[in-house]
Amino acid sequence: MIVEVAYALPDKQSLVSLEVEKGTTLKEAIEASGILDSFEQIDLTKDRVGIFSKFSTLDTVLREKDRVEIYRPLIADPKQVRKERAAEGKAMRGNKKT
Repeated sequence: MIVEVAYALPDKQSLVSLEVEKGTTLKEAIEASGILDSFEQIDLTKDRVGIFSKFSTLDTVLREKDRVEIYRPLIADPKQVRKERAAEGKAMRGNKKT
């Protein structure tokens, strides 16, 4: 069966299509793709993985045409960034003269 393994950095992306046997796990597909050799920063003990944007575990058995995704750690907490942006907006509105 055919599956894809995807990983992306801000300036470089990789999408590897490969043929695997039925019963192949997510981890086995990542290892077979060779993507770990191209991106040394990938650490499967820490980085989250998923299939089509849904978090999965490394022992998940793949299905035909699955896209395995390796996620990078977030640099900033999205909730905190939104709070900071909202606070800036309130401060800007408070400085307006009527």
